[in-house]
Amino acid sequence: MTVESVFPQLEALLPHVQKPIQYVGGELNSVVKEWDDAEVRWALMYPDAYEVGVPNQGVQILYEILNEREGVLAERAYAVWPDLEKLMREHGVPHFTVDSHRPLAAFDVLGVSFASEMGYTNLLTALDLAGIPLHAVDRTDEHPIVLAGGHAMFNPEPIADFLDAVVLGDGEEIAIAITELIREFRREGSPGGRDELLSRLAATGGVYVPKFYDVTYLPDGRIEKYVPNRPGVPWRVQKHTVMNLDDWPYPKNPIVPIAESVHERYSVEIFRGCTRGCRFCQAGMITRPVRERSEKAIAAMVDHGLRSSGFQEVGLLSLSSADHSQISEITKNLADRYEGTHTGLSLPSTRVDAFNIDLANELTRNGRRSGLTFAPEGGSERMRRVINKMVTEEDLIRTVIAAYAAGWRQVKLYFMCGLPTEEDADVLAIADLARKVIKTGREVTGRRDIRCTVSIGGFVPKPHTPFQWAGQAPHEVVDSRLRKLRDALRSDREYGKSIGLRYHEGRPSIIEGLLSRGDRRLCRVVERVWREGGRFDGWSEYFSYERWVKAVEEELADEPVDLDWYTVRERDADEVLPWDHLDAGLDREWLWQDWQDALHGEEAVEVDDCRWSPCYDCGVCPSMGTQIQTHGVPGRKLLPLSVV
Repeated sequence: MTVESVFPQLEALLPHVQKPIQYVGGELNSVVKEWDDAEVRWALMYPDAYEVGVPNQGVQILYEILNEREGVLAERAYAVWPDLEKLMREHGVPHFTVDSHRPLAAFDVLGVSFASEMGYTNLLTALDLAGIPLHAVDRTDEHPIVLAGGHAMFNPEPIADFLDAVVLGDGEEIAIAITELIREFRREGSPGGRDELLSRLAATGGVYVPKFYDVTYLPDGRIEKYVPNRPGVPWRVQKHTVMNLDDWPYPKNPIVPIAESVHERYSVEIFRGCTRGCRFCQAGMITRPVRERSEKAIAAMVDHGLRSSGFQEVGLLSLSSADHSQISEITKNLADRYEGTHTGLSLPSTRVDAFNIDLANELTRNGRRSGLTFAPEGGSERMRRVINKMVTEEDLIRTVIAAYAAGWRQVKLYFMCGLPTEEDADVLAIADLARKVIKTGREVTGRRDIRCTVSIGGFVPKPHTPFQWAGQAPHEVVDSRLRKLRDALRSDREYGKSIGLRYHEGRPSIIEGLLSRGDRRLCRVVERVWREGGRFDGWSEYFSYERWVKAVEEELADEPVDLDWYTVRERDADEVLPWDHLDAGLDREWLWQDWQDALHGEEAVEVDDCRWSPCYDCGVCPSMGTQIQTHGVPGRKLLPLSVV
């Protein structure tokens, strides 16, 4: 039966909200398929504003892959701002997709991609506006399967009550597999209804269905165990890993936003995964092993993507793009191909020890020369050993010399505050490093207009990393150290005015930490925060620390746990963690040993990049049946070049 668009009702509301164009749809390369021709229908949601969600690679890839399949329909949805939410409630307009403005509740699957835990309350807004029961146990055969994925879902427990199913890892192949399973189930007449469909998904071993697992707790509040509560449900659920990225050249036809978005470019993921071994980095750990796209495949994607979109910038994406073994060939060939066309190239993620000036010159051959961004992460060399970010001060200064000598005038440095074993001196060392950057730039160029921006984020321990056992620094400690750093920079008469400082206060990081390592008991906290107005918690103008603290205190008053228990408490080796039944492929004993190796300060044990060194037994390749895939010369290192 055809489902009608809600746009006639929505259109009357749009003159009364900010940025109404974000709800209109009709972008270049968007797809609208006939509802009645589809056997399986997906609504793909990014739980944040349109301007943040529309460039998201994961959603764009799945959108295109699903819509290429016969009998399958996929549309996109984003979170609506509170002004439109209020009007939609007043006028009875349900949450909709932007492609055809069909109600979310009409689809077979509502797939939600979580890049951050701070989007959890937006999920509840979407469900409620759509008329879908918040709690999975209350849904019937008439409601969509609410399926979540994305990096934050490697611990979905704080919102497990609201999810029917969760997928870990890469989505390309599993989205197709789920689609075909649903199609077959429907053709059989949907025997056994919703629970039977969820049972079939769980039985694959690659889809986590939270309600099929019971969790029990010890008297002190720690988890005792997770146990499947029905036959055929696996004890552990495995992540999905796509090999041979050349076989998956998506997105081919990127969505071109009609409203302003955070990234206005065609993005190509040049490789997936990272084996640098930074101990804080969840993305690097959960996406192993490294799988590179070939230079030929990247060139073909760029050619097709630019012609289909009209973008004038190409972003070469990965966790550390300059680490691609063919990066020199990739950038040179693309710079040659698009010279004189006003098409710019960018590497949004670059390590200090993988940057060289030849690479930078290729990226700016068309005259676009913005600031360079590097991420030393730790202010002192001691901290960089602790986090396994093996970048020396000499590396950074040598790179800065090369950049300033080649014509750059501005460098941005990214650090974290609140790292394990950190002391005040480690943070104040950031000021010393920034001064040396400015001093070096002035000496190399003979100019005074050299700038350095220092950007600092609060460290949050993440699941499936060596730091998953670490105690999080209290927000008072983080804020105190940042104030001392600010004062040190402001008081510097020689260099202070040339150094910009941007930082986030510690309190939002505490709530992110709560949700990052929380368990199922937090579902009622998330719901309470949402019912009391929590929306867009990743946006400073909407975030309320007090609302979260109150919800934790009141909802967990009868439990032996509190906010500090979830955040600043250090975990023991034998504690059952809320994500231990979700398998990212990493050996738990290896992670624990790496955590112990980090605690030696100046003597912290370095872990090499296993692409170019012997395997150090993290466990991923043998347990996942995968292997590292590179296309360049094994063992070749890209280091900063000396200035000639």
